[in-house]
Amino acid sequence: MISRRHPFLDHPATLAFAHRGGAADGLENTVSAFRRAVEAGYRYLETDVHCTADGALVAFHDATLDRVTDAQGRLAELPWSEVRQARVAGTEPLPLFEDLLEQFPGARWNVDVKAGEAVEPLVGLLRRRDAWDRVCLGSFSEGRIVRAQRLAGPRLATSLGTRGVLGLRLLSHRLPARHRRTALAAQVPECHSGVRLVDRSFVRAAHRRGLQVHVWTVNDPDRMAALLDLGVDGIMTDHIEMLRTVLQDRGDWA
Repeated sequence: MISRRHPFLDHPATLAFAHRGGAADGLENTVSAFRRAVEAGYRYLETDVHCTADGALVAFHDATLDRVTDAQGRLAELPWSEVRQARVAGTEPLPLFEDLLEQFPGARWNVDVKAGEAVEPLVGLLRRRDAWDRVCLGSFSEGRIVRAQRLAGPRLATSLGTRGVLGLRLLSHRLPARHRRTALAAQVPECHSGVRLVDRSFVRAAHRRGLQVHVWTVNDPDRMAALLDLGVDGIMTDHIEMLRTVLQDRGDWA
């Protein structure tokens, strides 16, 4: 079992995550977005990874380029030589995740693995860079996380996938269920399909099992404050100045 005192979680205050670098300005998952977050004092950055057809590990959320770039097509079907020409909002190139690790050496990264093809390249990169302390891997797919954990062993910090979160929610209602015990955190939306996931019983159930609770993606200051009052351990936001202000006002910004 992985220690709950994994270095990734070594932080003296609530974990403030810049979601996709702080996506409110439309430049999500770009070097400029991550640089702005780091300059604003963020130590924890959230991103996503896909693999190109020739195995390049790209920090990008969608399976296709269409929504946020001036190009089109599925990343998994395009070589890096083409993907690197795309521009987010017509101005910013897509970064390789390895380059982000290098450019922001003091940052810790919460990485959502969006495709099975990205699992082995990501684990290989962490091994090559010895970056185990700097990355927590998450995914909606519990299978992807389990596969990565098998490849990496207990050095890899992970969060629960959808199945594990469901198990934890059932446990919070004192119903029989299981969850993956190698996880460090439950990373969840506050609500899903109109049903509240994060309440006091959920947070307590997680904490009793040594799990932190990180909530995404929270862009309202009143909801941030309410979640902090429940005892959540981390918040992911697109509005990085807003979350920083909320935490500063509570004396909870490190």
